Amino acid sequence: MNREERQSHGLRVLKEIDGDAGQKVIDSLADVSPELAHQVVAWAFGDIYARPGLAPRDRQLVTLGMLTALGGAEPQLEVHINAALNVGLTAQEIVEALLHAAVYCGMPRALNATFVAKKVFADRKLLPVTA
Repeated sequence: MNREERQSHGLRVLKEIDGDAGQKVIDSLADVSPELAHQVVAWAFGDIYARPGLAPRDRQLVTLGMLTALGGAEPQLEVHINAALNVGLTAQEIVEALLHAAVYCGMPRALNATFVAKKVFADRKLLPVTA
């Protein structure tokens, strides 16, 4: 595929997974780094997210774990918690994944991630989360 085709394909995948939140991230880069926006769309979503090796819900579980482990990625966690819900993960599954992350990432990072999840769940009227 050429550059424009990769961009178009990536935008379709981005929309399916992230909905409007992903487009807002891309739009926010337009005046500072349109090339980074292109790479997020064409490479991250068009090339990587579109690969057949993992289902979208599984990719989001992996992404939540990695963003939690990184720490300091709360804005990206917010986008990807929404994406996880968009691709079929439940609030309960997300909470369980973040609880599991505490063992490997530490309590502060799991707490930060869980508070981001709480905000997303509140915005989507999914609170309280029950086991």
